[in-house]
Amino acid sequence: MSIREQINADLKEAMKSGDKERLNAIRSIRAALLEKEVSVRVGGKGELTPEQELDVVTGLAKKRRDSIEQYLNAGRKDLAETEESELRVLETYLPEQLSDEEIQQAVDAIITSTGASSMKDMGRVMGAAMKELKGKADGGKVQQFVKAALSD
Repeated sequence: MSIREQINADLKEAMKSGDKERLNAIRSIRAALLEKEVSVRVGGKGELTPEQELDVVTGLAKKRRDSIEQYLNAGRKDLAETEESELRVLETYLPEQLSDEEIQQAVDAIITSTGASSMKDMGRVMGAAMKELKGKADGGKVQQFVKAALSD
């Protein structure tokens, strides 16, 4: 089942249950998917690929994480809680996130396979890492592991 199909099913379920927070979060995901679909439409036709759907949901989750951090820094716990609620809904549509150990193992394997040895190779390693770990790990976290490994 695609992300879009799952969202449509969950939308109906949230409407029936009266869960307003979940309903609002699902509607925002649905709107973002539709916006992306319109932007890639060629000749009046076009559907998002599963990878594009995942990109949209991943982007929304990243925005929520950034907003949570900014709200907490500004002392707006109420707004941060709203964003956290939406983030929990978004995460149900993302692949299971890798643990720090799994990210470290993947980064080590990529560094070995690319022959990277210094910070000069950061771009090449990050490109391969994000391609392999897309949707499974936060880019900022991957970058931390890559920097740590290459700076040794």
